Amino acid sequence: MKALKKLFKDESGISAVEYALLLALIGAGIAAAAFGLGGAVQSNMTDATSQIQGTSGGGGG
Repeated sequence: MKALKKLFKDESGISAVEYALLLALIGAGIAAAAFGLGGAVQSNMTDATSQIQGTSGGGGG
């Protein structure tokens, strides 16, 4: 944590523009991961719904 604070206070290194680019890249990575995870969740929910509908109509005979 101390090193991270030192990094942010160091003015000779990364400029504000570079921080913004870094945050944009991290945000894009998070968005891509969320999009991929959303597709996987939707697929699993569709499969689960199909399974529930398939078993509930049998009657139990």
